[in-house]
Amino acid sequence: MNERDVLTAEFERHRRHLEAVGYRMLGSVSEAEDAVQEAWLRLDRADTGAISNLGGWLTTVVARVCLDMLRARRSRPEDMFGELPEPIVTVPRADDPEEAAVLADSVGLALLVVLDTLAPAERLAFVLHDMFGMPFEEIAPIVGRSVAATRQLASRARRRVRGSAPTPDPDLAEQRRVVDAFLAAARAGDFDALIEVLDPDVVFRIDTRAGDRLPVEGAEAVANQILTRGRPFAPLGRPAIVNGGAGVIVMPGDRPIAVVGFTVAGGRIAEIDVIANPDKLRTVDVRS
Repeated sequence: MNERDVLTAEFERHRRHLEAVGYRMLGSVSEAEDAVQEAWLRLDRADTGAISNLGGWLTTVVARVCLDMLRARRSRPEDMFGELPEPIVTVPRADDPEEAAVLADSVGLALLVVLDTLAPAERLAFVLHDMFGMPFEEIAPIVGRSVAATRQLASRARRRVRGSAPTPDPDLAEQRRVVDAFLAAARAGDFDALIEVLDPDVVFRIDTRAGDRLPVEGAEAVANQILTRGRPFAPLGRPAIVNGGAGVIVMPGDRPIAVVGFTVAGGRIAEIDVIANPDKLRTVDVRS
């Protein structure tokens, strides 16, 4: 192997980690891939002999690229309101170690929605420190703050996350049972059964290309929304894992028209996120 082949192999060894950082920073599979590709381009131009820790160097580059992308979003607030992330969808097999690794490394839609409300520097500090264990001493130069100020950024983000994102029940089988009960009630048009599986403060969000993103809150309002708008699609729902939790792919044909993520907390559905924007479904790769 020549020197470039060795460099390429080393980069590929870090790719999955870099894409995970990018996805948590951006909530977009495609944009995370763009950030990782930019890191490769910069590595290709760099003096690699001066890089002592390639993984750390690449993570820093991806973080800087993501920070710039988040700041650019903030300059276009009309594009941010109510955005839902691009989902990560799998139909895993119990004997598939790769799929098991994906689930172990997943991050829920509910958490990504909260992360999207953070200031760019707060999000970066929280993601790199709390999710990936990067020391504040290494994060501070990326955000251009002192170490103490960077700690404060992460602390503020942590309080927002703890106060806003429901903690999903850990048992995926139990999540699936609750979601299956929800789907059965939706198919039957059973309002009372829907109320039984919905948290009283449930939040329903939908993201379409037309910009239909306003949330609906409360069990009765969400149940009515499901019965008036979602019931025709319930029979088309196919069980899937959406960002590590029980979810549904709506597939009338060989391509999904919507992905639905559920946050099941305390045995009831606390959040429903419907991603029906075709621009965000292009990366969905349904494997059975």
